[in-house]
Order: sequence, then C-alpha cells, then structure tokens
Amino acid sequence: MSAIKDALASAAEALHISGDKDKKAIGGGAPVYVDEKAGNDDAADGSKASPFATPLAALLAKGQDASVFVKKADATPGQDGVDADGYAPISASAAKKVSKLYATALKKKEKASEQAAKDEAQAAHDEKRLEDSKKIILEEPSSSAKKIKISQGASFRDQRVKICGWVHRLRSQKDLTFIVLRDGTGYLQVVLSGKLTTTYDALTLTTESTVEIQGQLKAVPEGKTAPGGHELVADYWKCLGKAPGGDEAYTNVVAETADPNSLADRRHLVIRGETASAVLKVRSEVLKAFRAEFDSLGMTEVTPPCMVQTQVEGGSTLFSFDYYGQPAYLTQSSQLYLETCLPSLGDVFCVQESFRAEKSHTRRHLSEYTHLEGELAFITFDDLLEHLEQMICGTLARVLDDPKTKALLDQLNPNFQMPSRPFRRMDYKEAIQWLNDHNIPNEDGQPHKIGDDIAEAAERKMTDELNVPIFLCRFPREIKSFYMKRTEGDEEFTDSVDVLMPGVGEIVGGSMRMADQHELLEAYKKEGIDAAPYFWYTDQRKYGTCEHGGYGLGVERFLAWLTNRWTVREASLYPRWTGRCTP
Repeated sequence: MSAIKDALASAAEALHISGDKDKKAIGGGAPVYVDEKAGNDDAADGSKASPFATPLAALLAKGQDASVFVKKADATPGQDGVDADGYAPISASAAKKVSKLYATALKKKEKASEQAAKDEAQAAHDEKRLEDSKKIILEEPSSSAKKIKISQGASFRDQRVKICGWVHRLRSQKDLTFIVLRDGTGYLQVVLSGKLTTTYDALTLTTESTVEIQGQLKAVPEGKTAPGGHELVADYWKCLGKAPGGDEAYTNVVAETADPNSLADRRHLVIRGETASAVLKVRSEVLKAFRAEFDSLGMTEVTPPCMVQTQVEGGSTLFSFDYYGQPAYLTQSSQLYLETCLPSLGDVFCVQESFRAEKSHTRRHLSEYTHLEGELAFITFDDLLEHLEQMICGTLARVLDDPKTKALLDQLNPNFQMPSRPFRRMDYKEAIQWLNDHNIPNEDGQPHKIGDDIAEAAERKMTDELNVPIFLCRFPREIKSFYMKRTEGDEEFTDSVDVLMPGVGEIVGGSMRMADQHELLEAYKKEGIDAAPYFWYTDQRKYGTCEHGGYGLGVERFLAWLTNRWTVREASLYPRWTGRCTP
C-alpha cells in the first residue's frame, strides 16, 4: 500500500499546477504532449508530431515525472502559458483527476504483474507435477473384484466390484476426484483419493473418457445423496479410452446453445445426454408395453415388407426406387398386408418403419417413423373405438407401473396425467361447428366448412383448449383414403377416426375397411388406381369377407406427448426429415 500511496503523491506533485498567471507543467521530466482530438494512445511517442490522446496514457508511457501539456483548440498563443502550437500545461482539476486514474492503473498493473507471476509459477508447478505423474504406476490389487453393471449395484453393497463406463461428470477437490460414471444402465458416483488422483491419466481425465474402476461399493452417509444411494470408493482404476478436451471437449460440441442443425449432425453424441437417453429408454419400455398389451388382447405380431409396389396413402408421398427394373416404393403403411393376415392369424399388429416423402418441416412430421399398426376382424366401428381406448390406456398403465420408467417420466414430464376414459367422441361435423363458434379460421383465413381438411394448427387449438383425448370421427370420403368404409345412411362420410391428444395433436388414425369387393373395385376407379397390382388385397373380399377395421399409431408422436417433447425428432434415435438423412 505504501508504494501505491507514494505513486499517488508523486503523480499529484508531478502534475501540480501553480496558481500563477504564467503557469507551467512542473514535473521535472521531459514534456509530453496530449491532443484529445488528433492524438493516438496506441502508437504515439508524446512529441508534438505524435501526441497522446489522453493524459493518463501519456503518464503511463512516460512516467510520473513527465510534464504534461494539453492542446487547447480555442487558446491564444502567449496567453495563460499557451505555446505557439496551442499547447498549455494541464489544468489543476485535470491533473487531480488523472493522478487518481494513474494510481488506480498502477494498482491494477501491480495486481496483474502479481497474478502473472502466480500463473507462471502455477504453470511451472503443474508442468512439473504432470511430468512427475508419468512415473506413478498404480498396482492392481490381488483380491478379486466382481464385474457388474451399475444397475446391479444395490445387490453388491459392501463388496469389492469392478465397473466400466463413461465419465459423465468430473470434479476435482484437493486430493479427491469425484466422477459420475455412466454405463447405459444407470449412473454411479465414484470417489478417487490419494495416489489414485496423482497419475497422469487422473490429471488429464476428461468427460466421456472410458474407465475401469475397482473398489468397495458403499452406501452414502445419512444426509447425503447419490444415484442409487451408494458410491464406489475406488482402490484401483485405469483409463481405457481418453476423450478429447479443449475445443473438442464433449461439453463444447454438444452445448445446449448450439445450432439445431449442428446438434443434429452430432446426434450420436447428443444421445449420451441425460434427457436424450431418458427419452430413448422410455421409448424402449413403451414398445415393450405395447407388445405386452397386444399379447393380452390376443393379437399376433407380424413383420410385413418395407419394399412394396402398391400405395396406401397417395402417390405424392411415395419414396420410389428401381427394383430390378421395376418401379417400387418404401412402404407408407403396412395396413394392406395386415388385412391379409386376418383369415389365418386372427387379429394382428406390427411395429414397422413407414416412409412419407412429405416436404414438411413441422415439429410433428418425419420422413421415416415407427408405425405401430393393428387390424381386427369381425368388429363394428364402436368396437374399434373401444379397442383403441384399451390399447392406449392399457399400454400407459403398464409403462407407469414400471418404477424405473415412472422415475424417468417424472423427470421428463412431471405433470403427465393418465387420460380418463371414455375419450370424448366428436364427429367431424361437430368439430367444424366448434371451430367456427370459437372463431378459429381455416388456412385461408375463412370460416371452416364441410369438406375442409382441418389443418394442424386449428386441430391443435381445439384439442389443447378442450384438453382431453378426443376421438374425431367420420371424416368426409373426399379427404380420406380409398379403402375406408362409408358411413351407413350418410355415404359422403366414412367410419374413420383420428385420436387427438393435447399438446401433440393426432397420434392415431384408423377406420373400418371396405368389406364389399364391388365397392372396393369402384373405389379403385374413382381414385384412378389400377386394380391389377392390388389383386391380392381385393382377394380378401373375394375369398370370405368380413367387417374389419384397423389403425396406425405414430410411435414418435405418442412419445412426444408422453414425455412432453417439443418435437417428434427428439423421440427418434436418428430422425429423418426433409433434407436430413445423416448421420
């Protein structure tokens, strides 16, 4: 502090201006010139030809003994100490002000110098420590360690175990290193201490590196928390694969603020995150629950082809390719094939990828998605609706009954509520009226009318406002697929249904299918479809027909609703949409 006070006093003395008429800059040193308009603090030498822009810069460059002269734009040479070039000694008030600034700058410079010295010493210390660490070798204990997965930890407390995984999080504290380890089955807190923290690998460890750790699995002390309620107190470890640090560090390349396209390019890294992996784990359990529910309903799973030569949902959304010289397509739906299984296998379902070449960039569309489809024989339209209720609610009950999945859902969507039954039934005509009554226009800004294909935005507004699951039923035949059964007594409409969920919109589309062969042949004609390639489908009416119906559920939409994701892309392992087919 004494050095700073001396500097302040010296600066004040150096810049002191007397009250005499012919005042002058008294500093004892060479004069230094300041021109606030034409000067340059970065490249000046303090002469009249190259003046500084500020008095502080002049003082810092020339020292506290400098005599500072400032150019006066409107000064008269020969008066008040103004020389022939318009320079006069700095005023008393300016001298006082700059002396304070000078002292502050000296203090900062002193601190910066001290910090630089500390940093240099620390760098030297770290370099030596790092070099010395290369000589430290850990010896693996001779006692055996049981190799387990993290999810098995509760059964191996107070035992010596070996666990391999990825460094999910990393924190060092004096002679302790805390690691949160991840192996895909769960998370585990690991404590390294003593010599284990001094090796080269320990000092250079990075997140996403793979490690093998051995030690005692101990319950955490009362009042403390850790994943699973225990931690691994390590007595030996080794690095299996080092992940990069610096600019290439995992946390840098998958930062939450990164551009969405950049994150899509790095989807293989994004899925390592807690949220993304939780969604994928829920997805696995949901598919398992769907299959269990279908099994309880006596339905048989089949595996239809993905390469087809017929269309289901219209030619404009077909992905076409050359199949040994013949035109072929990626399937839009497996429905037609499922219908052919009814006479031999009874009620059937499939979990299959479907493809739609829709140039849509909405948050609820994908070019490839997991399509869960079912077909039921000898049913009515009401039977179909009751089956859909049971299928959805039964599956959700199974998902929520699993403690691990329930915990993930509490993390992803804590406000999720099981939908109540029965779902609201609403005819298409009623929906048109509701939209008009609530001043929700169509895409042209006009009131809705019968025959409109209700747009996603309007449908979502209605569903979100009603805030209950909705069976939207009996759409006009003109906006639905050729195979849908006409409504008895109202032939312009179909026995069709969309299941709408708040927050996501349509997740299921279904209908009764045409059971009459002649009616189906007429439908081909009306749509301009050549019936010949569909002979195998038409034969289902020729060789013993029955009333039947089915549906398709978009798994990604269902998951987006269940896990409260903004877009269905988050519910797909590697989502595909318009313009995106990597990685």
